[in-house]
Amino acid sequence: MIRLALPIYVELLTAVVAVSVIDLLWVSSLGDAAVAAVTVATTTEYFAYGLIMSLVTGVTVLVGRRDGKAPIAPLIRSGWRLWLVGSAAVAVPGLLLREPLARLLTADAASAALTADFFLISMAGLPIYFAQSLADGVVKGLGNTRIPMRNALICNALVIVLDPVFIYGAGMGVQGAALATVLARAITLAVSLRTLAKMAPRDAGGGEGAWEILRTGLPISADFLARALVGLLLIEIVARFGVAAQAGYGIGMKIMLAGVMAFYALRQAAMIRTARSEATGSPLVTGLACGALVALVLNAVAEPAAALFTDDSAAAVSFLRWMTLYLVPFGGLIAAGGVAQASGRGSRLLAATLAGFAVQLPLAYLLSSWLGVTGVWLAMAAGTTLSLAVAPVRRAGARASAPAPAPRSTRTAAGPPSGR
Repeated sequence: MIRLALPIYVELLTAVVAVSVIDLLWVSSLGDAAVAAVTVATTTEYFAYGLIMSLVTGVTVLVGRRDGKAPIAPLIRSGWRLWLVGSAAVAVPGLLLREPLARLLTADAASAALTADFFLISMAGLPIYFAQSLADGVVKGLGNTRIPMRNALICNALVIVLDPVFIYGAGMGVQGAALATVLARAITLAVSLRTLAKMAPRDAGGGEGAWEILRTGLPISADFLARALVGLLLIEIVARFGVAAQAGYGIGMKIMLAGVMAFYALRQAAMIRTARSEATGSPLVTGLACGALVALVLNAVAEPAAALFTDDSAAAVSFLRWMTLYLVPFGGLIAAGGVAQASGRGSRLLAATLAGFAVQLPLAYLLSSWLGVTGVWLAMAAGTTLSLAVAPVRRAGARASAPAPAPRSTRTAAGPPSGR
């Protein structure tokens, strides 16, 4: 499972770099208003992805279940139809409401204007982003995680090259960053679709399984959106302790993200193997061990890593030290959750997550009034530990048997998938 997870980790890491770092680096010389605009716009885009995640996850799981057992082309066609509807439902309102949305999310008129300019292009390009995610989801369902990693690396390379061309060469400023990202994704999507056409079968029949796709993926999408909302609420709680504490939280989260993505890579790997009836080992144990390893690494690099972002790194370092109590149970919860998701227990996993949040938020208010900002960190650890305790992860170590070969007409034409 580790071999399957490693390409996913690289994919996730490079995708985050492309969205949240490369554009920021290139627009940094345009001033604080430009930096703020790109930060808000890319964060909003990340939130929008949570709305379409149910489609991507559902397709990955169901393609994995059917590959070699039943025709998957009708399922893929349903996925593309849902993509069309979902893209329109997110992108069109985003375009029409870009100016009031920008004013809502930014503090001053200059940043709001630049954010709306960025939204004009980025919102129009959301269908491309969603299409790339869906194409990668199909490939992962077929058991290949190296191709999505390759696609992410291609997109990153293109953004690095195209950003200065449009931001400075064409004099487009912030809009140039948006256009460069959309164009890079469009080129990557063309490469991806060509690869997918070779891998995916072309069985006869119409689209089917649309509701099954959504039902399978909705718990993951709801989990993502719930975590985003709780993150915003925690920012509000931490803000009561001053700018230094809030900055330390933000910096610490950015540093911690590089480690946390390893948990999500394990979750996807466990989900893919479970859907394909392949052995997973014990994702729970692997996730707990990964959480401990990430905690050790973050403790070791806390001071030099935080110093890269600020001269006053005490708050960020303290945050990273306390996160040891959070990362271990969180690693186990996320990694083992892939098995629950692929085996039809995603709603129970979501319920466990929400139960943890129901304890975490009031506990954060209570403990922070007694222990200061450290109480917020302890509440995060307590909520996650509770989620792990009640989550449906006890069967995570079961060994699943691989499916027997099905008739050639129902199998993919690509041969044994790589990246396994």
